[in-house]
Amino acid sequence: MPLSSPPAEGSLPFLDHLARESARFREVLADAPSGSRVPTCPDWDADDLIWHLGEVQWFWGEIAERRLTDQGDLDTVNAAREERPLGRAALLAFYDRASARLHARLSELTPDTPLWMWHTDHTAGYISRRQAHEALIHRIDAEITSGAERASMDCRLAADGVDEVLRVMRGFPPEYDLTAAPLGPSVTIAVVDGFHSWTVTPVHVTGVDPDGDTWNERRFAVVDGPDDASVAEIAGTADDLDCWLWNRPAGAIARIGDGAALALVDELLTSSIS
Repeated sequence: MPLSSPPAEGSLPFLDHLARESARFREVLADAPSGSRVPTCPDWDADDLIWHLGEVQWFWGEIAERRLTDQGDLDTVNAAREERPLGRAALLAFYDRASARLHARLSELTPDTPLWMWHTDHTAGYISRRQAHEALIHRIDAEITSGAERASMDCRLAADGVDEVLRVMRGFPPEYDLTAAPLGPSVTIAVVDGFHSWTVTPVHVTGVDPDGDTWNERRFAVVDGPDDASVAEIAGTADDLDCWLWNRPAGAIARIGDGAALALVDELLTSSIS
């Protein structure tokens, strides 16, 4: 029976994972033909993928370096953006600078250092967590694009990735005054090698958040642990579930219970996140 305690995210060495996944990403794409398509992001080729992760890491490195805490300061960040370099060598040089700076600046900060973040957790610790998972997923994209053998995923990082993608990327902030109307019954998602489970309920989220943004989306309401009211269960290893939730190729995942409830979960996963 999966335990109900959440993954110990605070104890994970996210900056070590960020460095490792970022290095693997570069390694497998360095010699990949520029025009190689990215099957998991069909609008991109290999150079687009390098530019994407490089620009993401540049942006959060800028936030950390300037120690920005206010959304109003983002104009200064956007004004400092570089034009996309021409050619693979220049792209890799940009990526190397951005990746090294991000790791260095975050390493200088304590996890509780306040920084601007679009999520409700406005800390350097969450940015480190988010960027470790960003690098992990795009490392997988890079391996698929280049035809490289997939490197193993750290089990605890992958389990934490399941938690983050459910709560943040495909969930919604429960502390906001939003309306979440259930679309169907709850389903249990269980990590078989991490001894953890979540109960997810597909919901239609509407309302206006504190930033003034309007919500009209289908998301998951998420709580830790199994629920006797769940009508189905989805179970797999942490790495397979993490990839599945990101719409990346995954291994065998067990699915038992109410077919309509399982189909609704699948339907909510059709939206792309990158």
